[in-house]
Amino acid sequence: MTPDPRSAPGGRPGERDIEDLAAARLGVAEQRQLWEAQTECVLTFLQDGLPTGVVMSFQVDEAGHFWFATVEGRRQVRGVDSDPRVAVVVSSTGTDLPGRRMVALRGEAVVHRDREVVMGRVRRLAPRLAPADPDAFVRLLDSPNRVVIEVVPTRVTASHDSTRLAGDGRGGAAAS
Repeated sequence: MTPDPRSAPGGRPGERDIEDLAAARLGVAEQRQLWEAQTECVLTFLQDGLPTGVVMSFQVDEAGHFWFATVEGRRQVRGVDSDPRVAVVVSSTGTDLPGRRMVALRGEAVVHRDREVVMGRVRRLAPRLAPADPDAFVRLLDSPNRVVIEVVPTRVTASHDSTRLAGDGRGGAAAS
């Protein structure tokens, strides 16, 4: 029986195929790098017992919790209020990071309605989303129905870093 060349020791994922991408997962430092570079992600939640999602701006704090500013009554708020189980997917699309990177995680979410917490988070989000005039952004989001959603990650379910693959990660030669 001839050994499968894809399982040759020392080979990089993507040399023959991309069946096993375990070696192309993002480490914790790379996840943080992705979260710093990207400003939008997909927040998924249950609505009427079915999965749905929205693209939202976010910030990750020092503890690794995701924060989203939104408005009372929106579907993501109703969804989290009815079931705190959520998923977050962040990709490198639109960033200056090399390659294609993504991380998907599950978490438990809570809607914060306390005005001090809400505006504190809005002020932390403002320089990230409106660096030219963060104060204008804070004024824009300073509304009576403003809330923030905090997601505490419980498990990374998938991650990928195409720079860990042979070549360009799509069967072609590496970019020079």
